[in-house]
Parts: sequence; structure tokens; C-alpha cells
Amino acid sequence: CPLSPGLPAPALRGLLDALAPDAIRTPDGLSPHRPPGGHVPVGEGTAVLIATSGSTGTPKFTELTAAALRHSAAGTLTRIGAAPGDRWLCCLPTSHISGVQVLVRSLAAGTEPVIMPGFDPAAVAAAGGVHVSLVPTQLRRLLDAGADPARLGAIVLGGAAASPGLLAEARGRGARVFTTYGMSETCGGCVYDGTPLPGMRFALGDGGRIRLAGPSLFAGYRLRPEQTAEARDGEWFVTQDLGAVEDGRLRVRGRLDDVINTGGEKAVAGEIATVLSRHPKVRDVVVVGRPDPEWGERVTAVVVPAASALPELPELRAFVREVMPAYAAPRELELVEAIPLLASGKPDRARLRAPAP
Repeated sequence: CPLSPGLPAPALRGLLDALAPDAIRTPDGLSPHRPPGGHVPVGEGTAVLIATSGSTGTPKFTELTAAALRHSAAGTLTRIGAAPGDRWLCCLPTSHISGVQVLVRSLAAGTEPVIMPGFDPAAVAAAGGVHVSLVPTQLRRLLDAGADPARLGAIVLGGAAASPGLLAEARGRGARVFTTYGMSETCGGCVYDGTPLPGMRFALGDGGRIRLAGPSLFAGYRLRPEQTAEARDGEWFVTQDLGAVEDGRLRVRGRLDDVINTGGEKAVAGEIATVLSRHPKVRDVVVVGRPDPEWGERVTAVVVPAASALPELPELRAFVREVMPAYAAPRELELVEAIPLLASGKPDRARLRAPAP
């Protein structure tokens, strides 16, 4: 179970107590560990455990089997048309499934990965010819740095929704971008450009909740049988995301916990953000609900403005109201230089939901 070495000591101790490992390996070597509840073996066939909590919540440890990881990696190599001997570049944390899967794909391809300690646009651009997994913010920075994305192999994009403008710009400059949807419980991306990888399936449950099935699913949450039972419905993994099917392809609308209850109406934050991302004065945007004494929650747009001009709240409200109900139009606008991110590359929604100082 890879854990980030950058975690504060109290957080790391809490994770280790919850994980209950037999031993801990650090740069100083291997040392035994005695968890408070005693040693508990992992499930049969488990190869990797990944700490996951989505964008918010208490971490859980997802047990992934070697078979599930291999199936996911093989599906990705097939979908992107990888050739024998193709190499992968890893610039994502290997304490997250996105980084782990870069390593597994390299093993499946029989090649040595190019590992970088962090994301450096110039270094990524100079690598050339390698396949790479990125989050949208990294792709944005790569383009802003003037890099030629056409020199890379496939760009597997995940971790957060990518704006239509970002995808259009990248593809217009020759990038081979594959948008992905998935999570730790599915060994990473299992739906590429709206279509599931071989052997994987999606369906919509009550209220449009996305359900996933197939050989890449996790075995369970370590030491949490109740949460495992809640997340599984027979062969299906019941996600916390809302979706829609358009022309046979899955479109992710947003997370259940991103639904904003405002004035008795329910607005999906992800759908509002998608609309706002098309505004010419918006470079990047996340929409959240913030506490409001009158509305319960107010729709808040946290925006990185485009270089051309600063957007104003009235024009963004009008822009949203052209295609969505009035209650979905933002009532608050916060301009920032960059969207705060978690180590996984996802927006830090807990931080964004806090009122601006």
C-alpha cells in the first residue's frame, strides 16, 4: 500500500493504524509494525491497496487484485492503440491509482517507465514519444508552456472533468487525448471517451446514479465489510456519481455530494461548471455550494479568469441562464489565480466550499 511521504506525521500514523500493516518500508529499510487491533491479512489475490476518499471524506483502503490491475492495463493499451515496446511517463503520485496504473501498464507492455518526481511541463514535453497520464490542470499548464503535445504519445486524461475548450485546444494542436472516467475501485479509468474498456460495463440506477461492473472492480475495502456491502450490488459497484447516456456514451454529470440544494431546487455543480467553462473569460472553473442563510446553499463559481479580461458575476449568471434554469446561475463569484488541488490532481472541494476570506 503506497502512502505519500509528504503526509503530516499525525495523518500518516492514523492511516497506518487503520491499514494495520505487518511492516513498513521506508528509505531507511523495512521495520515491523504492531497495529492496535492486531495483524489482519489482506484478501486473497490482493496485490495493491490504495487509500481513497474521493474529493472529501475519511480515507478507505481499496483492495485491488493483480488480475483486476492487469485487465485494466491491457484494456487501456488496446484502447489507445499502444504498440509493442511503447513507453509510459509517470508524473503522477504513485500513492494514487493513476500513478500506480502507469507502472502496471509499463509492466504489461514489457517496458521501463520514465519516472519523474513531479510534473514539469518542460521535462514532459522533452520526453517525446511516450504515453502519459495527466489531470486537466497539468494538460492546461503543458499547453500554456508552449509545449507541442503532438510529440507525446497518447494523453490519458482523468482525475477531474476536462473543459470542452481545453480538449479542443489540445486536440487542435495535435494531441491524442483520451478522456477517462473511473476511480480507485475500478483500477482507475474504465470508461474512455464515454465507452467502457473491454469487459467493463456501465448502467444508470435510480436517479441517474452510475453503476459499473466488470473484471477491473476492486475486491473490497480493507477491514470495512459494511462499506463494501453498501458499495456493491451483486456484480455492480454503485458509484457516488450521476450520469446520463447520450448516443450510447456515458456522460458524467457530477458527484452526488456536488448536488447543490439552493432554494428548494437541486443544481448539479459539474453541469454548471461545464457551461461556465465555455465562457470566453473563463480559463478554469469549479462550482460548489456554500452555506447561505436564505438559500440553504448558494451556487458559487470559483474561476481562474482568462488573460483577456476579468469576468463579472452578472454576465456569468446570464450566460448560464441561456441554457440552464435560473436557480443554477451562480450567486457568488470568486476569482483565483489557480484552482487548489489535492495530491491526486482533483479539485480540493472541501477547501473551495469554505467561504472566501
